[in-house]
Amino acid sequence: MNSIVRPGRNGGGMRGALVAGIVGALMVGAPVRAQDGGKLTLREAVTLALQNSTDLKLARVQYNVALGEVGVDRAAFRPNLYTGAGAAYTLGFPSLPGGQAPSIFQMDYTQTIFNPALKGQQHAAEDRARNQKLEMDRVRDDVILRTASAYLELADVRHSLELMRSEQASAEKILQVVRERLAANQELPIEVTRSQLTVARTQERVVKLEDREDVLEAQVRNLTGIPDSQSLEVDTEQPSFAPQLETGEAEDAMIQLAIQNDRSVQEAENERAAQEQILHGARWSYFPTVDLVGQYSVLSKFNNYDEFYKKFERNNLNIGVEVTIPLFAAKTSANIALAKSQFDAAQLTLGARRQQVRIEVEQKARNVRELDASREVARLDLQLAQETVQVEQAKFDQGQATLQEIEQARLDENDKWVAFLDADFAQEQAQLTLLQATGQLAKVFQ
Repeated sequence: MNSIVRPGRNGGGMRGALVAGIVGALMVGAPVRAQDGGKLTLREAVTLALQNSTDLKLARVQYNVALGEVGVDRAAFRPNLYTGAGAAYTLGFPSLPGGQAPSIFQMDYTQTIFNPALKGQQHAAEDRARNQKLEMDRVRDDVILRTASAYLELADVRHSLELMRSEQASAEKILQVVRERLAANQELPIEVTRSQLTVARTQERVVKLEDREDVLEAQVRNLTGIPDSQSLEVDTEQPSFAPQLETGEAEDAMIQLAIQNDRSVQEAENERAAQEQILHGARWSYFPTVDLVGQYSVLSKFNNYDEFYKKFERNNLNIGVEVTIPLFAAKTSANIALAKSQFDAAQLTLGARRQQVRIEVEQKARNVRELDASREVARLDLQLAQETVQVEQAKFDQGQATLQEIEQARLDENDKWVAFLDADFAQEQAQLTLLQATGQLAKVFQ
Protein backbone atom coordinates (compact mmCIF):
# COMPACT_ATOMS: atom_id res chain seq x y z
CA MET A 1 0.00 0.00 0.00
CA ASN A 2 1.36 3.41 -0.93
CA SER A 3 1.75 5.86 1.92
CA ILE A 4 0.64 9.49 1.89
CA VAL A 5 3.38 11.92 1.02
CA ARG A 6 2.80 14.94 3.22
CA PRO A 7 5.20 17.79 2.44
CA GLY A 8 6.49 19.45 5.59
CA ARG A 9 4.34 17.39 7.97
CA ASN A 10 4.45 13.91 9.37
CA GLY A 11 0.99 12.48 8.85
CA GLY A 12 1.54 9.49 11.13
CA GLY A 13 3.22 11.46 13.94
CA MET A 14 5.08 9.97 16.91
CA ARG A 15 3.02 7.62 19.02
CA GLY A 16 3.44 7.99 22.76
CA ALA A 17 2.94 5.29 25.35
CA LEU A 18 0.03 5.59 27.75
CA VAL A 19 0.69 7.04 31.15
CA ALA A 20 0.27 4.13 33.58
CA GLY A 21 -0.46 2.05 30.51
CA ILE A 22 -3.48 4.15 29.55
CA VAL A 23 -2.89 7.65 28.19
CA GLY A 24 0.27 9.47 27.16
CA ALA A 25 2.14 11.32 24.54
CA LEU A 26 5.75 11.51 23.44
CA MET A 27 7.46 14.83 22.95
CA VAL A 28 11.25 14.82 22.83
CA GLY A 29 13.83 17.56 22.97
CA ALA A 30 14.49 20.30 25.49
CA PRO A 31 12.74 23.61 24.94
CA VAL A 32 14.80 26.29 23.29
CA ARG A 33 14.19 30.01 23.12
CA ALA A 34 12.60 31.19 19.91
CA GLN A 35 14.97 33.12 17.72
CA ASP A 36 13.81 35.95 15.50
CA GLY A 37 13.09 34.41 12.13
CA GLY A 38 13.30 30.85 13.50
CA LYS A 39 10.58 28.28 14.04
CA LEU A 40 8.57 28.22 17.22
CA THR A 41 8.07 24.66 18.46
CA LEU A 42 4.91 23.54 20.21
CA ARG A 43 6.76 22.83 23.45
CA GLU A 44 8.34 26.28 23.36
CA ALA A 45 4.99 27.95 22.67
CA VAL A 46 3.48 26.25 25.73
CA THR A 47 6.47 27.22 27.89
CA LEU A 48 6.20 30.87 26.84
CA ALA A 49 2.44 30.86 27.41
CA LEU A 50 2.87 29.53 30.95
CA GLN A 51 5.47 32.20 31.65
CA ASN A 52 3.33 35.06 30.30
CA SER A 53 -0.18 34.03 31.39
CA THR A 54 -1.78 36.68 33.60
CA ASP A 55 -4.53 34.21 34.52
CA LEU A 56 -1.95 31.81 35.92
CA LYS A 57 -0.20 34.60 37.83
CA LEU A 58 -3.53 35.64 39.35
CA ALA A 59 -4.26 32.02 40.34
CA ARG A 60 -0.89 31.85 42.13
CA VAL A 61 -1.67 35.05 44.05
CA GLN A 62 -5.10 33.71 45.04
CA TYR A 63 -3.46 30.50 46.29
CA ASN A 64 -1.09 32.58 48.44
CA VAL A 65 -4.12 34.45 49.82
CA ALA A 66 -5.72 31.13 50.78
CA LEU A 67 -2.52 30.06 52.54
CA GLY A 68 -2.52 33.38 54.40
CA GLU A 69 -6.06 32.75 55.62
CA VAL A 70 -4.96 29.35 56.95
CA GLY A 71 -2.11 31.07 58.80
CA VAL A 72 -4.58 33.45 60.44
CA ASP A 73 -6.68 30.54 61.74
CA ARG A 74 -3.58 28.70 62.93
CA ALA A 75 -2.26 31.76 64.81
CA ALA A 76 -4.77 31.27 67.65
CA PHE A 77 -2.94 28.06 68.68
CA ARG A 78 0.42 29.82 68.77
CA PRO A 79 1.81 32.27 71.33
CA ASN A 80 0.31 35.76 71.10
CA LEU A 81 1.94 38.55 73.12
CA TYR A 82 0.48 42.07 73.39
CA THR A 83 1.75 45.12 75.19
CA GLY A 84 0.67 48.71 75.70
CA ALA A 85 0.71 51.72 78.01
CA GLY A 86 -1.75 54.42 79.00
CA ALA A 87 -3.20 56.59 81.74
CA ALA A 88 -6.64 56.72 83.34
CA TYR A 89 -8.28 58.80 86.07
CA THR A 90 -10.35 56.83 88.57
CA LEU A 91 -12.72 58.00 91.32
CA GLY A 92 -13.54 55.27 93.75
CA PHE A 93 -12.57 51.66 93.14
CA PRO A 94 -9.85 51.51 90.42
CA SER A 95 -11.10 49.52 87.41
CA LEU A 96 -11.54 49.77 83.65
CA PRO A 97 -14.37 48.54 81.38
CA GLY A 98 -13.96 44.79 81.28
CA GLY A 99 -12.84 44.52 84.92
CA GLN A 100 -9.12 45.16 84.46
CA ALA A 101 -7.19 47.49 86.72
CA PRO A 102 -5.73 50.70 85.25
CA SER A 103 -1.99 50.30 84.68
CA ILE A 104 0.90 52.37 83.39
CA PHE A 105 2.29 49.43 81.41
CA GLN A 106 0.71 46.07 80.62
CA MET A 107 1.70 42.90 78.72
CA ASP A 108 -0.78 40.09 77.88
CA TYR A 109 -0.09 36.57 76.70
CA THR A 110 -2.71 34.25 75.17
CA GLN A 111 -2.48 30.86 73.48
CA THR A 112 -5.31 28.45 72.77
CA ILE A 113 -4.45 24.92 73.87
CA PHE A 114 -7.70 23.04 73.22
CA ASN A 115 -10.64 24.39 71.23
CA PRO A 116 -12.25 21.76 68.95
CA ALA A 117 -14.49 24.20 67.07
CA LEU A 118 -11.61 26.56 66.29
CA LYS A 119 -9.34 23.65 65.33
CA GLY A 120 -12.04 22.31 62.99
CA GLN A 121 -12.25 25.69 61.26
CA GLN A 122 -8.48 25.69 60.86
CA HIS A 123 -8.45 22.24 59.23
CA ALA A 124 -11.37 23.25 57.01
CA ALA A 125 -9.43 26.29 55.82
CA GLU A 126 -6.46 24.04 55.02
CA ASP A 127 -8.67 21.74 52.93
CA ARG A 128 -10.15 24.71 51.07
CA ALA A 129 -6.70 26.12 50.42
CA ARG A 130 -5.96 22.88 48.58
CA ASN A 131 -8.90 23.73 46.32
CA GLN A 132 -7.17 26.97 45.37
CA LYS A 133 -4.07 24.96 44.47
CA LEU A 134 -6.28 22.78 42.27
CA GLU A 135 -7.70 25.92 40.65
CA MET A 136 -4.17 27.03 39.86
CA ASP A 137 -3.49 23.67 38.21
CA ARG A 138 -6.75 23.94 36.25
CA VAL A 139 -5.77 27.37 34.93
CA ARG A 140 -2.37 25.96 33.94
CA ASP A 141 -3.99 23.13 31.98
CA ASP A 142 -6.39 25.56 30.34
CA VAL A 143 -3.47 27.73 29.18
CA ILE A 144 -1.70 24.64 27.80
CA LEU A 145 -4.83 23.46 25.97
CA ARG A 146 -5.60 26.86 24.44
CA THR A 147 -2.00 27.36 23.35
CA ALA A 148 -1.60 23.88 21.86
CA SER A 149 -4.95 24.10 20.06
CA ALA A 150 -4.20 27.52 18.57
CA TYR A 151 -0.69 26.44 17.56
CA LEU A 152 -1.78 23.21 15.89
CA GLU A 153 -4.68 24.87 14.10
CA LEU A 154 -2.37 27.64 12.85
CA ALA A 155 -0.01 25.02 11.42
CA ASP A 156 -2.91 23.25 9.68
CA VAL A 157 -4.41 26.49 8.35
CA ARG A 158 -1.08 27.56 6.87
CA HIS A 159 -0.68 24.16 5.24
CA SER A 160 -4.24 24.35 3.92
CA LEU A 161 -3.50 27.79 2.49
CA GLU A 162 -0.57 26.39 0.54
CA LEU A 163 -2.80 23.67 -0.87
CA MET A 164 -5.66 26.03 -1.71
CA ARG A 165 -3.34 28.46 -3.49
CA SER A 166 -2.04 25.53 -5.52
CA GLU A 167 -5.64 24.52 -6.18
CA GLN A 168 -6.40 28.08 -7.26
CA ALA A 169 -3.59 27.93 -9.80
CA SER A 170 -4.89 24.60 -11.13
CA ALA A 171 -8.44 25.98 -11.37
CA GLU A 172 -7.22 28.98 -13.34
CA LYS A 173 -5.34 26.68 -15.72
CA ILE A 174 -8.52 24.66 -16.28
CA LEU A 175 -10.46 27.88 -16.90
CA GLN A 176 -7.91 28.96 -19.49
CA VAL A 177 -8.10 25.59 -21.25
CA VAL A 178 -11.90 25.68 -21.27
CA ARG A 179 -11.88 29.18 -22.74
CA GLU A 180 -9.51 28.06 -25.49
CA ARG A 181 -11.73 25.07 -26.25
CA LEU A 182 -14.77 27.36 -26.30
CA ALA A 183 -13.03 29.60 -28.81
CA ALA A 184 -12.38 26.51 -30.95
CA ASN A 185 -16.05 25.50 -30.66
CA GLN A 186 -15.07 22.40 -28.64
CA GLU A 187 -16.85 23.37 -25.36
CA LEU A 188 -20.19 24.88 -24.41
CA PRO A 189 -20.37 28.31 -22.69
CA ILE A 190 -21.77 26.62 -19.57
CA GLU A 191 -18.40 24.91 -19.02
CA VAL A 192 -16.72 28.31 -18.80
CA THR A 193 -19.23 29.38 -16.15
CA ARG A 194 -18.67 26.13 -14.27
CA SER A 195 -14.88 26.68 -14.29
CA GLN A 196 -15.31 30.30 -13.19
CA LEU A 197 -17.45 29.08 -10.29
CA THR A 198 -14.69 26.65 -9.28
CA VAL A 199 -12.13 29.48 -9.31
CA ALA A 200 -14.45 31.74 -7.27
CA ARG A 201 -15.11 29.03 -4.66
CA THR A 202 -11.39 28.39 -4.32
CA GLN A 203 -10.76 32.10 -3.89
CA GLU A 204 -13.48 32.24 -1.22
CA ARG A 205 -11.81 29.44 0.74
CA VAL A 206 -8.43 31.17 0.44
CA VAL A 207 -9.87 34.41 1.83
CA LYS A 208 -11.49 32.60 4.77
CA LEU A 209 -8.29 30.71 5.54
CA GLU A 210 -6.25 33.92 5.42
CA ASP A 211 -8.65 35.56 7.89
CA ARG A 212 -8.47 32.52 10.16
CA GLU A 213 -4.68 32.59 9.93
CA ASP A 214 -4.64 36.20 11.14
CA VAL A 215 -6.91 35.37 14.08
CA LEU A 216 -4.86 32.32 15.13
CA GLU A 217 -1.56 34.13 14.78
CA ALA A 218 -2.88 36.92 17.01
CA GLN A 219 -4.00 34.31 19.57
CA VAL A 220 -0.60 32.61 19.60
CA ARG A 221 1.19 35.95 19.95
CA ASN A 222 -1.14 37.00 22.75
CA LEU A 223 -0.64 33.72 24.61
CA THR A 224 3.14 33.51 24.17
CA GLY A 225 3.99 37.20 24.37
CA ILE A 226 5.82 37.18 21.03
CA PRO A 227 5.77 40.75 19.64
CA ASP A 228 4.41 41.67 16.21
CA SER A 229 7.88 42.75 15.15
CA GLN A 230 9.11 39.15 15.40
CA SER A 231 8.16 36.69 12.70
CA LEU A 232 6.08 33.71 13.78
CA GLU A 233 6.93 30.47 12.04
CA VAL A 234 5.35 27.32 13.47
CA ASP A 235 6.80 23.85 13.20
CA THR A 236 4.68 21.83 10.78
CA GLU A 237 5.96 18.45 12.02
CA GLN A 238 4.20 17.74 15.30
CA PRO A 239 3.87 14.62 17.42
CA SER A 240 0.54 12.88 17.75
CA PHE A 241 -1.22 12.71 21.09
CA ALA A 242 -2.48 9.18 20.82
CA PRO A 243 -4.58 7.73 23.61
CA GLN A 244 -4.65 3.96 23.28
CA LEU A 245 -7.98 2.23 23.95
CA GLU A 246 -7.21 -1.35 23.06
CA THR A 247 -9.17 -3.21 25.71
CA GLY A 248 -12.12 -2.69 28.00
CA GLU A 249 -9.79 -3.03 31.01
CA ALA A 250 -7.71 -0.13 29.67
CA GLU A 251 -10.79 2.05 29.32
CA ASP A 252 -11.86 1.26 32.88
CA ALA A 253 -8.39 2.17 34.10
CA MET A 254 -8.58 5.44 32.19
CA ILE A 255 -11.88 6.28 33.85
CA GLN A 256 -10.35 5.64 37.26
CA LEU A 257 -7.38 7.80 36.31
CA ALA A 258 -9.74 10.60 35.29
CA ILE A 259 -11.72 10.36 38.54
CA GLN A 260 -8.48 10.39 40.50
CA ASN A 261 -7.07 13.46 38.71
CA ASP A 262 -10.21 15.45 37.92
CA ARG A 263 -9.98 18.87 39.55
CA SER A 264 -13.68 19.16 40.34
CA VAL A 265 -13.69 15.74 42.03
CA GLN A 266 -10.65 16.69 44.10
CA GLU A 267 -12.29 19.99 45.04
CA ALA A 268 -15.43 18.12 46.10
CA GLU A 269 -13.30 15.72 48.17
CA ASN A 270 -11.56 18.66 49.88
CA GLU A 271 -14.90 20.35 50.57
CA ARG A 272 -16.26 17.14 52.08
CA ALA A 273 -13.13 16.86 54.25
CA ALA A 274 -13.56 20.50 55.31
CA GLN A 275 -17.19 19.92 56.29
CA GLU A 276 -16.17 16.78 58.16
CA GLN A 277 -13.61 18.77 60.16
CA ILE A 278 -16.22 21.41 61.00
CA LEU A 279 -18.69 18.70 62.06
CA HIS A 280 -16.03 17.03 64.22
CA GLY A 281 -15.21 20.34 65.88
CA ALA A 282 -18.89 21.13 66.48
CA ARG A 283 -19.49 17.77 68.18
CA TRP A 284 -16.51 18.32 70.49
CA SER A 285 -17.81 21.77 71.44
CA TYR A 286 -19.60 20.16 74.39
CA PHE A 287 -16.18 19.70 75.99
CA PRO A 288 -14.29 22.48 77.81
CA THR A 289 -11.89 24.78 75.98
CA VAL A 290 -8.43 25.42 77.41
CA ASP A 291 -6.33 28.57 76.94
CA LEU A 292 -2.96 29.52 78.36
CA VAL A 293 -3.11 33.12 79.65
CA GLY A 294 -0.67 35.49 81.31
CA GLN A 295 -0.46 39.16 82.27
CA TYR A 296 2.22 41.49 83.59
CA SER A 297 1.27 45.02 84.63
CA VAL A 298 2.86 48.05 86.28
CA LEU A 299 0.46 49.97 88.59
CA SER A 300 0.61 53.49 90.00
CA LYS A 301 -0.56 54.96 93.35
CA PHE A 302 -2.20 57.68 91.29
CA ASN A 303 -5.27 55.42 91.03
CA ASN A 304 -5.56 55.10 94.86
CA TYR A 305 -4.80 51.38 95.09
CA ASP A 306 -3.39 51.88 98.60
CA GLU A 307 -6.80 53.09 99.79
CA PHE A 308 -8.62 49.92 98.68
CA TYR A 309 -5.93 47.25 99.30
CA LYS A 310 -3.91 46.56 102.44
CA LYS A 311 -0.75 46.15 100.41
CA PHE A 312 0.17 47.93 97.17
CA GLU A 313 2.38 46.01 94.73
CA ARG A 314 3.73 48.07 91.84
CA ASN A 315 4.77 45.08 89.64
CA ASN A 316 2.14 42.36 89.12
CA LEU A 317 2.41 39.04 87.27
CA ASN A 318 -0.44 36.58 86.64
CA ILE A 319 -0.09 33.39 84.60
CA GLY A 320 -2.22 30.27 84.38
CA VAL A 321 -4.71 28.20 82.44
CA GLU A 322 -8.22 29.36 81.63
CA VAL A 323 -10.76 26.55 81.28
CA THR A 324 -14.22 27.34 79.90
CA ILE A 325 -16.84 24.68 80.64
CA PRO A 326 -20.08 24.85 78.64
CA LEU A 327 -22.94 24.07 81.01
CA PHE A 328 -25.76 24.90 78.64
CA ALA A 329 -25.11 26.14 75.09
CA ALA A 330 -28.12 26.04 72.78
CA LYS A 331 -25.95 27.23 69.90
CA THR A 332 -23.81 24.07 70.05
CA SER A 333 -26.61 21.72 69.04
CA ALA A 334 -27.67 24.12 66.27
CA ASN A 335 -24.08 24.23 64.99
CA ILE A 336 -23.92 20.43 64.98
CA ALA A 337 -27.17 20.13 63.02
CA LEU A 338 -25.98 22.71 60.48
CA ALA A 339 -22.57 21.07 60.10
CA LYS A 340 -24.20 17.63 59.67
CA SER A 341 -26.48 18.85 56.87
CA GLN A 342 -23.56 20.61 55.13
CA PHE A 343 -21.46 17.45 55.37
CA ASP A 344 -24.29 15.36 53.87
CA ALA A 345 -24.63 17.84 51.00
CA ALA A 346 -20.88 17.72 50.33
CA GLN A 347 -20.98 13.91 50.37
CA LEU A 348 -23.79 13.81 47.79
CA THR A 349 -22.06 16.44 45.63
CA LEU A 350 -18.89 14.33 45.57
CA GLY A 351 -20.76 11.21 44.47
CA ALA A 352 -22.63 13.10 41.74
CA ARG A 353 -19.43 14.68 40.46
CA ARG A 354 -17.65 11.31 40.25
CA GLN A 355 -20.52 9.91 38.19
CA GLN A 356 -20.49 12.96 35.92
CA VAL A 357 -16.74 12.62 35.33
CA ARG A 358 -17.20 8.96 34.41
CA ILE A 359 -19.83 9.90 31.82
CA GLU A 360 -17.75 12.76 30.40
CA VAL A 361 -14.57 10.66 30.06
CA GLU A 362 -16.47 7.82 28.38
CA GLN A 363 -17.87 10.35 25.89
CA LYS A 364 -14.42 11.86 25.26
CA ALA A 365 -12.96 8.39 24.69
CA ARG A 366 -15.73 7.57 22.21
CA ASN A 367 -15.12 10.87 20.47
CA VAL A 368 -11.42 10.07 20.09
CA ARG A 369 -12.19 6.65 18.61
CA GLU A 370 -14.69 8.17 16.17
CA LEU A 371 -12.22 10.85 15.07
CA ASP A 372 -9.50 8.22 14.68
CA ALA A 373 -11.78 6.39 12.28
CA SER A 374 -12.64 9.62 10.44
CA ARG A 375 -8.96 10.47 10.09
CA GLU A 376 -8.23 7.02 8.66
CA VAL A 377 -11.03 7.47 6.10
CA ALA A 378 -9.64 10.89 5.16
CA ARG A 379 -6.13 9.42 4.89
CA LEU A 380 -7.25 6.64 2.54
CA ASP A 381 -9.35 9.10 0.55
CA LEU A 382 -6.28 11.28 0.13
CA GLN A 383 -4.13 8.31 -0.78
CA LEU A 384 -6.64 7.33 -3.46
CA ALA A 385 -6.58 10.87 -4.84
CA GLN A 386 -2.77 10.82 -4.94
CA GLU A 387 -2.74 7.52 -6.77
CA THR A 388 -5.32 8.91 -9.20
CA VAL A 389 -3.00 11.83 -9.93
CA GLN A 390 -0.20 9.37 -10.62
CA VAL A 391 -2.42 7.45 -13.04
CA GLU A 392 -3.55 10.63 -14.81
CA GLN A 393 0.04 11.84 -15.00
CA ALA A 394 1.09 8.57 -16.65
CA LYS A 395 -1.76 8.89 -19.12
CA PHE A 396 -0.82 12.50 -19.84
CA ASP A 397 2.78 11.52 -20.48
CA GLN A 398 1.54 8.93 -22.98
CA GLY A 399 -0.82 11.41 -24.63
CA GLN A 400 -3.93 9.61 -23.37
CA ALA A 401 -5.17 12.39 -21.03
CA THR A 402 -5.67 16.12 -21.41
CA LEU A 403 -4.23 18.91 -19.28
CA GLN A 404 -7.74 19.61 -18.02
CA GLU A 405 -8.09 16.03 -16.74
CA ILE A 406 -4.79 16.02 -14.87
CA GLU A 407 -5.43 19.46 -13.38
CA GLN A 408 -8.87 18.28 -12.25
CA ALA A 409 -7.22 15.29 -10.56
CA ARG A 410 -4.87 17.68 -8.76
CA LEU A 411 -7.82 19.78 -7.66
CA ASP A 412 -9.40 16.69 -6.16
CA GLU A 413 -6.13 15.80 -4.44
CA ASN A 414 -5.89 19.26 -2.86
CA ASP A 415 -9.46 18.99 -1.63
CA LYS A 416 -8.65 15.63 -0.03
CA TRP A 417 -5.55 17.17 1.54
CA VAL A 418 -7.59 19.91 3.17
CA ALA A 419 -10.14 17.35 4.40
CA PHE A 420 -7.34 15.23 5.83
CA LEU A 421 -5.79 18.24 7.61
CA ASP A 422 -9.17 19.09 9.14
CA ALA A 423 -9.65 15.49 10.30
CA ASP A 424 -6.10 15.40 11.67
CA PHE A 425 -6.57 18.61 13.67
CA ALA A 426 -9.93 17.41 15.04
CA GLN A 427 -8.24 14.20 16.19
CA GLU A 428 -5.36 16.11 17.85
CA GLN A 429 -7.78 18.43 19.65
CA ALA A 430 -9.85 15.50 20.93
CA GLN A 431 -6.70 13.76 22.16
CA LEU A 432 -5.57 16.91 24.01
CA THR A 433 -8.99 17.19 25.63
CA LEU A 434 -8.82 13.58 26.79
CA LEU A 435 -5.31 14.13 28.16
CA GLN A 436 -6.63 17.11 30.11
CA ALA A 437 -9.55 15.06 31.45
CA THR A 438 -7.21 12.35 32.75
CA GLY A 439 -4.81 14.87 34.33
CA GLN A 440 -1.91 14.04 32.00
CA LEU A 441 -1.80 17.17 29.84
CA ALA A 442 0.85 19.05 31.84
CA LYS A 443 3.12 15.96 31.90
CA VAL A 444 3.28 16.01 28.09
CA PHE A 445 5.04 19.38 28.12
CA GLN A 446 7.33 18.87 31.10
